[in-house]
Amino acid sequence: MSTPSFPATEDRSVPAARDLVLADVAVEYGSGVASVRPVNGFSCTIPDGSLALLLGPSGCGKTTLLSCLAGILHPTEGTVRHGDVEISSLGGAALTAYRRHGVGIVFQAFNLVASLTALDNVALPLRGSGRRRSDARARSAELLNEVGLADRMSHLPGQLSGGQQQRVAIARALALDPPLILADEPTAHLDYVQVETTLRILRRLAAPGRIVVVVTHDDRLLPLADQVIELLPHRPLTPAAKRVTVELSTGDVLFEQGATSDYIYVVREGEVEIVRTPPGGSPERLAVEGPGHYFGEMGPLFQLPRSATVRATAPTLLDGYSVDAFRDEFGLERLEGLVTRR
Repeated sequence: MSTPSFPATEDRSVPAARDLVLADVAVEYGSGVASVRPVNGFSCTIPDGSLALLLGPSGCGKTTLLSCLAGILHPTEGTVRHGDVEISSLGGAALTAYRRHGVGIVFQAFNLVASLTALDNVALPLRGSGRRRSDARARSAELLNEVGLADRMSHLPGQLSGGQQQRVAIARALALDPPLILADEPTAHLDYVQVETTLRILRRLAAPGRIVVVVTHDDRLLPLADQVIELLPHRPLTPAAKRVTVELSTGDVLFEQGATSDYIYVVREGEVEIVRTPPGGSPERLAVEGPGHYFGEMGPLFQLPRSATVRATAPTLLDGYSVDAFRDEFGLERLEGLVTRR
C-alpha cells in the first residue's frame, strides 16, 4: 500500500512555531444547582508539529474541549491560545475568520454532501472563502491525489467506502491549509483494512506549522502519538485509591469500551447493563448486573482496556476496588476465580 505524502503547508515555506496552550479551562452548562462542568480547570500545552490524542470515557469532556479548540464554544473560565491567537476571546468577524482559516475539522460521521462528488465536497470551503471555481477544483484535485483518491474524484459519497469517505473528509479539512486539524473519532466507522491508511495520513499531517488533535477510543493510534492526554470522568475517583464509591443516575455511563481500566466494581444498589460493540457491528447487551454482582475484572487484572461499555439502567450505587483491595475484601480464591467467570 502506498503511503500518501503531504507538504507541511500550502503557502508557508518556513512556518513559525505555534504551540497550542490551554490554561485553567472550564466549561459550564446550566446554572445554579443544575450546573454541570464537564471540563474544570484543565491545562495542557501541545507543541507545534505534534499529533496529540484526547482519551477518556464519555462524559469526561473530550468533545467539549474539541469544541473550544474549534471556536464553537467559549470557555466559562480560562484561555485557549494557538500561537499568538487567543481563540477563547475571538468574536464577530475575527471568530468567523478563525473558523474558516485557522482550523479544519474531520467529523466522525464524515459529513459529506451526498449530492456532490468527492472533488466538489473538498472544494466547498475553498469556494466559500472566495476562490475561483477553477482554482478551487485544482486545489481539491491536488488534495484528493495526496490522500490516494485520484481515481475517485468524480464519485459521490454513496459510491465510496467508509475509508474513502474519511479520506475525502480529511482532504476537505486541509483545503484552506489550517494550522490546526481536529479529528473526532476518525477511525470509528472504519474496518481494520481501511483504518491503516487513515492512521498514516493523520501521522503525516502533524508537521512544523500544523498541530493535529484527535479524540479517539482507538488504541491503535497510541504508538503514533507525540502526546497522549487522558481525561478522567468527573466522579469521585482517584487512581491511587484502593476503594471508591460511585453514584450513577439512570443512563449515566460508568466507563466506555476501550477506556483505561481501573477498578473491579460491585453493585451495592440499582442495576447496570454491560454492552459491547464488535468491530463493524452493532451494540450487543452482554449482561445486566444487580446488587451483589461484580464486573469489570479482566481489565485491571491483565492491564487491558475495557472490553465493553457499562451504563446505569436505574439509580445505582457501586463500590470500586483495586485488584489488591478486592483480594483483601473477598479473598484470594474469589480473585483467582474471576478469570474463569463468564
